[in-house]
Amino acid sequence: MSCLKTLKEHNLKLTPQRRMIVEILHEQNTHITAEEMITRVQGRMPGVNKSTIYRTLDLLEGAGCVYKSEASGQFVYHHAEEGHHHHLICTRCGRTVECRDDLFTVIEKEISENYGFSVSLHHLMIEGICDSCRR
Repeated sequence: MSCLKTLKEHNLKLTPQRRMIVEILHEQNTHITAEEMITRVQGRMPGVNKSTIYRTLDLLEGAGCVYKSEASGQFVYHHAEEGHHHHLICTRCGRTVECRDDLFTVIEKEISENYGFSVSLHHLMIEGICDSCRR
């Protein structure tokens, strides 16, 4: 778990709560909402305060261990070690389609060349309506 190594390198304490949150992120095959994280952490370690979990998720995001996105009005978290990936999310049925990780490379390059702005398109969630729901 290189996230734990990253925390050590930033001289951040590896509390039992932080270790557990990192473990849960590693176990997760998909995104996890803050509420789902709270439920899982408190199921394993009763008494952990919600604010501790939110602060830890923010800390992990700041350290580059977690990507945070917003989908359907909720923040969702995804472990950064799994690389860049993007999702198309149907606002009607909730279906999620994963996109190629290089899909936005051209856009990143265009923005950099034309505007002198370096963007970070590591993890995008794009909402719309899937083909099945459009029919």
